[in-house]
Formats: sequence, C-alpha cells, structure tokens
Amino acid sequence: MVKKRVATPECNRTRVFSVKHCGSNGHLGGFVRLVSALCLVFALLTATSAVAQTPARGESGPQSHQDLHARLAAVPPKIDGVLGDELWSGEPLPLDKWMSYNPLRGEPEQQRTSVWIGYDSQAIYFAFRCYDDEPDKIRSTISRRDNVWNDDWVGVSLDSSRAGQIAYHMFVNPSGIQMDALQSSNEDTAPDWLWQSAGKVDEQGYVVEIRLPLQSIRFRGGDDVRMGMLFFRRNSRLGISWSWPEMKPGEWVFEAHAPVVFGSLKQPLLLEVIPSATYSHNQVRSAGTWQDGLQQGDFGASLKYGITSTVTLDATVNPDFSQVESDAFEIEVNQRFPIFFSEKRPFFMEGLGLFNLAGTGFDSSMRTAVHTRRIVDPSAGVKLTGTAGRYTFATLMAPDESVPDGRKMYAIGRGTRNFGDGQYAGVLVTDTEFQRDYNRVIAADIALKHGDRIRWNANMILSESATPDSQSSTGVGGQASYSYDTRRVGVSGQIEHYSSDFRMDTAFINRVGITRGWQYQGLSFYPDEKRYPWLKRINPFLWVTAADDRVQGGSELEVIPAIRFNFTRQGYLRLDMLRGHETFAHERFEVGRVMADGGAQFTKWLNLAGNVTSGPAVFYDEVDPFQGYSQSFSARVGLQPNSKLNHSFSYTFVHFEHRDTGEKVYDVHIVNLRNTYQFTPQFLMRAIVQYDSSRRRVLGDFLASYELVPGTVVHAGYGSLWERLDVDPYRPTARAFFFKASYLARF
Repeated sequence: MVKKRVATPECNRTRVFSVKHCGSNGHLGGFVRLVSALCLVFALLTATSAVAQTPARGESGPQSHQDLHARLAAVPPKIDGVLGDELWSGEPLPLDKWMSYNPLRGEPEQQRTSVWIGYDSQAIYFAFRCYDDEPDKIRSTISRRDNVWNDDWVGVSLDSSRAGQIAYHMFVNPSGIQMDALQSSNEDTAPDWLWQSAGKVDEQGYVVEIRLPLQSIRFRGGDDVRMGMLFFRRNSRLGISWSWPEMKPGEWVFEAHAPVVFGSLKQPLLLEVIPSATYSHNQVRSAGTWQDGLQQGDFGASLKYGITSTVTLDATVNPDFSQVESDAFEIEVNQRFPIFFSEKRPFFMEGLGLFNLAGTGFDSSMRTAVHTRRIVDPSAGVKLTGTAGRYTFATLMAPDESVPDGRKMYAIGRGTRNFGDGQYAGVLVTDTEFQRDYNRVIAADIALKHGDRIRWNANMILSESATPDSQSSTGVGGQASYSYDTRRVGVSGQIEHYSSDFRMDTAFINRVGITRGWQYQGLSFYPDEKRYPWLKRINPFLWVTAADDRVQGGSELEVIPAIRFNFTRQGYLRLDMLRGHETFAHERFEVGRVMADGGAQFTKWLNLAGNVTSGPAVFYDEVDPFQGYSQSFSARVGLQPNSKLNHSFSYTFVHFEHRDTGEKVYDVHIVNLRNTYQFTPQFLMRAIVQYDSSRRRVLGDFLASYELVPGTVVHAGYGSLWERLDVDPYRPTARAFFFKASYLARF
C-alpha cells in the first residue's frame, strides 16, 4: 500500500509514506496560561448554572419515564444468538410502542421488538427478539465492524454516567456484526471499545445478544446504580428506523433516555496496554529508475488507564500514526475553499466529538474547532477525558514533528457543564507554540432549549497570535443558531462573524473576515399511506444565505428553492435551483445551479445513487478570475451479491467552460473503486483503485487485515502510484509495502 503523511487540508497531495521515530518536547508556557483561563471560565459556568431551562435527567423533567429494572444473572448467558438462557426466560421489558425517527419521526413501529436486560459483577447483557413477517427479506452481511449501516440492525444507547453528555451506542446486525459510536454533541463512529455480540436469523425474524464488560464503560459504582437507555431498530427494506422511547422532532438522544435500575455494580479497574510493531518499505522512481528503498521498522505502545471510575487517561509513545486506508480522491480543481478530509488515525479519532463547539459544522464557515489532522506528524500524545457530576472534560497534547527546524506543540482543553435534556455550557482553550510563532484561543459556548420544539446555541471565540517575525494580532469570532422543529414544520437559521485577524490553528475554517447568515424553512407533507405506500414524505423548502466578505471586498447572496421526496427502500430525490452572486478578488460574479440528486436501495444487493448539476460558476484565479459555466455528473453504485462480497464504485465528472467564449477550461474525471471480501467477521481482503484525470494519477491499495478485537490487529498492505508525466503513458512512480501488528492486553 502506498501510504501517506497525513497532510493538512491545504496540502492534499499523495506522497509515499515512511514511518518516522521522533522524540517529544514542546513549549508549555502558553498551555499553562490557557489552563488557568479554563479554570476561571469553568468557575463562572458553575455560578451561572441557573440559566438551565430544564433539570438534568434523573430529576423530574418533561420527558420522565417509568424505571426499568435489569435482572441479576445467576449464570452468565452464552452469547450465541439463541434465547435459551435462564436470564431470558422471564418476560421482556414492559415497553410501549416504538416510534420512527429516521427518515421520518412519529410513525408507529411496523414490526414488534422485545428487549431483556441482565447484569452480573462482570458485565451488562442485552437480548433482542426482532419479529419480522418476511425473514427471508432480512438484509444481513458479514463485514468489518462499523460498516453495515445499510443492513437490518438493532441497538442500544447507554448513558452510563447519566451526565447527559456522553452515551455509548452499540448496534448489531442479524449476523452479529458490530457497529459502535460515542454520542456527545454529535455521533462519532470512530471509537471502538471491547464488547461481544451474536445474531441469528430464524423463522420469526432475528435474535441479537450483547455482552458489555463493565471495564469498557465509565460509571459511578454503588448499591443502587442507574443508567439511561434508549433502544434502536432499523428495517433495511422499508428504510425506516424506530426507537424506544420515542425521539420527538427537535429532541436530542439524551432527552429520550429512560432510567434503568441495577442493584450493586462496582467499577472494575481499567488498564489496557497495546504494544505495536510496524515495518515499511518505500521506493520512488526518478528518471525512469527505481531508487534504493527506504526500509524502517518501529515499535510503539498505547496505554489506557482508568484513574477513577469516570476519568480515563490515554497515552501513546512512538505510535504508528499512519492511515491503513488512503483518502478517497476528490475534485481538487478550482476549489475556493480547502477540502475537508476526516481524521482516520485511531488515537485522535476516539473521543474527538468531545471537543466540538456548539454551532460548528453543517453550513457554518467553521467545520470544526478541533481538526486533529492539523497535527501532521506527532511523535506522542496524551489525552485525559472524563465526567464529574454534571461536568465533562477532555484534554489533548501532542507535538508535531512535521514543522521544519523544530516541533510545533498542540495543547487543547475542553469542558462542559450539563443542564439536562441536551443543554450545556462549555469552554474550549487551544494553544499552539512554535518558536516565536504562537496561537492562543479561548472559546465559550452554550446550547439551550425552550419547550419541546425550540433550540438555540451560541459560541464566542477570542484569539491571540504572533508570527515568527513577532507581529502580534488579536481576533474575534462567533455564531448564534436556532431551530424550531415539529412533524410538519422545520425552521432554522444562523449568523456568524469572524474578524480578519482571527486565527485558530486547531480549527478547520473556510475563511475569516466574514459576516454571514443563513435561513432555512421547510414544510413536510405525508401522503395517504394506503393510496401511495411507496411515498413517505414531500418536503418543499427554501434556503437563503447572505454574507459580507471583507477580504474579497464584496457581498454574497444565494437563494435555493427546493423540494425533497422520501420513498420506501431508503429512496430519496431532491430537486433544487440556486440563484445568486458572490464576490471574489473584488469582482462580482453570478453563481447558480439546477440540481437533481437521488438514490435508493433497489434490492437487497443493489444500491444506486446519482447527482446532476448545471449552472453559472466562478473560475477562482486570484489574479485573473472570470465568469464560467459548470456542469457535473456523479454516480454511486453499491453492489453486494452475497453476504461476504462488497463492491462500491463512484464516478464524478466536471466540465467547466468560459461563459463568454464557450472555450473549455477543463474536464475532470474521478473514479473510486473499492472491493472487499470478508472471509470471516475478523479477516478481510480489500482492493482499492482510484483515478484522478486532473492530476494524471492512478493509486492502487491492497490490504489484508485481521482484527480479533479492537486493538488486536494485523495489517499487511501494498500500494502503487502511477502517474502520467508529460506525454508519456502512465508509469509507476512510487510503491510501498507495510506491515503492522498490535495486541490489546487488558488487566
């Protein structure tokens, strides 16, 4: 596999990767100052907790549920997908109707689900009986974990600390394949923790069993332990997901958790050590000749230690911070803003959502306040995360060795104070230090709700920076957002402002020097199910955005009237028409598009989707921009002929021409092809081929991977990069082999 240094979004070039062993050091003075500021602001948050609109879960609130009781297991059940154990011999939990939450909310369940909960001194156990009148149409595949979202599945959301800020989400398909996610301000599928599952399809539907070791979750032990829980179920052929309790429009998952009562539960000691070994062999071709290969082997280790029942320390020394899989090729020609690539390195992925600021992401200029791919080449890292009563906190420190002539130190701290029902106030501090260059940021955010329908959030960010030549600056940024949601009406909006001197080295932000606002309003109509069983919802909406761009020297305006349809089989179709203008390099240009986007799961084994757009666009040349016209087409195919073989194919074509002359400026073709064969739930082989006509390159990645449990893995891969230089045909210019092995030891 040709492996890459993980580059910042402004530098998305693929390069041959070699593992590097570096020591760690950094400048901590700025971080000490920021930690002091964090403590001060957090004290203020505590003093202002009276602003909460509703009490925390566990106190009397608007969505209180009757207590559910878990059953003490005399004998641990066998996790085999069969409900033959004594623990499941009693009646299931007394749950009323499950209600849909995706793609529509508020529809009664179409299939019955029974749930049992048990526990002992070592684990919590779950059993689900998912009834289905057509068991032969149940979709279930054998795949790697976190990769079966299109299947039928059932799952649980567990707020083990009942702080209302962190929940463990666990989903299992009918073959027992796991998916998990950590819910904070968003749902993060990157973390993986140790738990066991099994599933089996039978004549009544399917059965799923789960064993969750107490070591894998953080909770406060005692003689009367209570946790919050919510259950999920998805039917693939209907394209509908249900939950119990119901998640009403505008509600967050923490607002729907029902209390589950256990007897005596003690938090076991958590101590995990993961030693790892890596080897890589890289070669590049220059002037038609392969150069001597760079061979390098290395050892590293990661540690996870439960300092208390609710506080966890993660540390890693000399880790393999490479990616097992390359980023999918994207259109990089004529992009005004940098392309966002998600974090794929395990140490950074776990718990990354804890650092999110309210109001970032989605249609905001700031995609995220903490984008750890800014830390290009770390030699070590330390994280401390946990809860204390209503408080949740997280810290991260890592040195970046990619900076010439030294290392850049990253230090980040985050804390939130929970008010219940998805409401919180928080503070974020970040500090980057490199010689005379530094960037220190402090931010405060808040998320509140009024009644069951209205939510709002806001953040304010202050930055202090200096350049290597000691030029100092300060900047300010922030946003305020709101939303109103019912089953019929959806309204939301945001206003944001970033000064021209604003700087945040840890963030992924499109631009500064801008004041911008957007507004969305939509209606939902639900056709008669008996007359139109294939049509679930019709959703016309209007989206408007306006901005003052002080850097480019002008205004922006976009208006998008659109309509969206939801069908059965996960089907959707969106039609819209954008009209407006934007300013670039102090010139005003027309922008617009006519777009059609749709897709569906046509059969158990075939998923098709596509997108077509056409309209006026801008050629973003800083010296000589001009008005152009753009057309694009994309197609996505998911093909799964059996439960173990999976093919995915995507193709994107973009044509751009000068509007005045009609002269073609460029045509770009992007192809991403991925084929996976899952021999067992643990072992897979995968081949990826990617083509980018604009950069005249083809990348091939081949991987064999065995994962016994998260942390105990063996990867072996080979990659080859082919490029077309001048008029020559495509030739290989780089190739690499890598091997990685690690073992999870839990004490």
